[in-house]
Amino acid sequence: MEALKSLDRALTRKEMRLEVARLQKIGKKVVFTNGCFDLLHLGHVSLFKKAKSMGDVLIVGINSDKSLRCLKGLKRPLVGEKDRAKLLLSLKPVDYVIVFNEHTPKEVLRDIRPDILAKSCDYKLSEIIGREFVKKVYRFPFVKGKSTTALINLIVERYAYKK
Repeated sequence: MEALKSLDRALTRKEMRLEVARLQKIGKKVVFTNGCFDLLHLGHVSLFKKAKSMGDVLIVGINSDKSLRCLKGLKRPLVGEKDRAKLLLSLKPVDYVIVFNEHTPKEVLRDIRPDILAKSCDYKLSEIIGREFVKKVYRFPFVKGKSTTALINLIVERYAYKK
């Protein structure tokens, strides 16, 4: 994560904690969402737009390469954390990115305390990790058929070597 220092809106946990406190002090509503975001697709962009509409500032937490590998297997990530952070920061709704090494964002949420946590509806409220550290949780509809796994499967189906 050392290489992320060159990205001005990809903050460390300490920097993000201070930035969130500053933003909240001036009356800004801070929204947080997270995921692997290994291959960006319409489902991700839809989530970011909806999440941003809930507040003033959107922070996107992404699993580090190491964390993503543990969650998704040794063949992932397809796109490294620095490139994923750059891609996310190029999207209009995304104000900040934070990379975390844990499997879940619980520790990040405990540390930075955003106002709102935005997740897709594929999670039940009781399953949403870190909900106790925010004022509100919003769940947004999952965009059917739009997932990284579906995209990977389509690429393999269309481009895999066949004898």
